[in-house]
Amino acid sequence: MSGGTFLGMPAFPEAAAAAVRDTRLRGNLRHATGTIRAKRAQAVAELPDWDRLRAAGAAIKDRTLRHLDHYLERLEEAVTAAGGTVHWAADAAEANRIVTELVRATGESEVVKVKSMATQETGLNAALEAAGIRAYETDLAELIVQLGDDLPSHILVPAIHRNRGEIRDIFRSRMGAWGRPAPDGLSDEPAELAEAARLHLREKFLRAKVGISGANFMVAETGTLVVVESEGNGRMCLTLPETLISVVGVEKVVPTWRDLEVFLQLLPRSSTAERMNPYTSMWTGAADAEGADGPRDFHLVLLDNGRTDALADTVGRQALRCIRCSACLNVCPVYERAGGHAYGSAYPGPIGAILTPQLRGTASGLDASLPYASSLCGACYEVCPVAIDIPRVLVHLRERVVEGGEATVRGRRTTVRPARGHAAERAAMRAARWVFEHPAALRAGQRLASRTRRLHPRRLPGPGRAWTASRELPEVPAESFRDWWLRERGDGGTGRRGRGVRGEREARGERGGDR
Repeated sequence: MSGGTFLGMPAFPEAAAAAVRDTRLRGNLRHATGTIRAKRAQAVAELPDWDRLRAAGAAIKDRTLRHLDHYLERLEEAVTAAGGTVHWAADAAEANRIVTELVRATGESEVVKVKSMATQETGLNAALEAAGIRAYETDLAELIVQLGDDLPSHILVPAIHRNRGEIRDIFRSRMGAWGRPAPDGLSDEPAELAEAARLHLREKFLRAKVGISGANFMVAETGTLVVVESEGNGRMCLTLPETLISVVGVEKVVPTWRDLEVFLQLLPRSSTAERMNPYTSMWTGAADAEGADGPRDFHLVLLDNGRTDALADTVGRQALRCIRCSACLNVCPVYERAGGHAYGSAYPGPIGAILTPQLRGTASGLDASLPYASSLCGACYEVCPVAIDIPRVLVHLRERVVEGGEATVRGRRTTVRPARGHAAERAAMRAARWVFEHPAALRAGQRLASRTRRLHPRRLPGPGRAWTASRELPEVPAESFRDWWLRERGDGGTGRRGRGVRGEREARGERGGDR
């Protein structure tokens, strides 16, 4: 992974085709997403005002995004006043450079990490390794991914594609190379696996002098950062090291504590199906007195990396509302079958299909294919706690891929060229538009299709094979609806007009406006 790109990844259709043939992967995903989906529905149903909370969350995010510059400056002032230092990173490379230099300045060669999707996006671990610094993931699922030399495949449960037996085998074979080995005779019981991870990580927490984190929210009013979690590892990572470096996307800011209260209701129910998170850690600046709790040095790296480009898109900017709950992944039929790796990004599933192409652009084959990684069923929009209309953004991005047009790239307004491989689609859509704009041509085409329907194949040749590989072409009716209407309600070729709607009413003795 480099700069948020999973190196060597093919376009989504090819990656998904390989994934759906993995029966173990599909079984793991089906079980996990089904369980989370059912629990979330039950947790949300407990709140009679869920729809109003959802609308409030969307409104707060939209207001913040409209005035993002103001709230970020206010956040910087508050963090600085509390003893922290704020750094601004325009892209992944700059963020990695800043963090690497901060770690080097401490003289340490190890760091512990938690809740850091932004660093997955930037490829920080690889950058630190190149500088001779080893990063240890401390979230349980992230630990499984790291020990297995794997990639995360889910926003909330990065190791969702692994079952208990696979996790046991990874712990047995890999833990010793990263620190304390797994206990002898380790089974696949969840309690034993969790205990093995706890013992393995405890020595790292007690030894580490530098911690790296992300954040779920940043409160501009006070400069407070917030991490919500279920394990407690995050709190260990946030409080024990002497230096804490938090890498956070600029869109994570909220104006006030009152606004934060809305999201602390929306996030846990949408993600872990809990009424509240077991651990909610908050910190403001650095410890200012001897013996005070928390790190002595605190650095906040505010990451752009394409976010202001997305902000300039009036349709696509709603993706920046995302609070990383993963509810959209758990209801998506495409994600459930293909898994997260097929998306080639730190952000899989429906939200990744609209966020990644905006952060990275659509120049590569992989990124251009992501807006098509959806059936447009709308389930993702229905469960989103901040009401992101993902289907609408997907269609918007598909138009950009096929037609090109104006977009903001690296802060500059430019004309994006259409992605390669869509010339036939453009030609077909333009031909269809012309036909629909000319009723006589449409009518002639319908009649020709009806009269030749016995000659139509059930599968399309050439490029059309991809569409008919899993479905047959629908049968063309013997008569179009237009012709049926004319026959039943018009003259139908008889020389006299049918009664039509008005005639039917008159036959019943009704007059216009009568009830």
